[in-house]
Amino acid sequence: MRQRLYLKVGDVVRHIHYRAWGDGEVIEERHSNLPGGICLVRVLFEDGTERAFINDLNSECCCYYAGLRLS
Repeated sequence: MRQRLYLKVGDVVRHIHYRAWGDGEVIEERHSNLPGGICLVRVLFEDGTERAFINDLNSECCCYYAGLRLS
């Protein structure tokens, strides 16, 4: 199945469950070369912490379903 990506580098996001993190910017995308592989994004939040999220809307673990929203 083809990946449906939610975020791209440069997008500004906010987590609906962890507002204390502040806004975050997507700083990296990583794609697997294997069929059915995972796609990850790294987000740098205002609290200074980088966090990684799954970036495939076909996955029930996608960052969108986990609470990450575009600002």
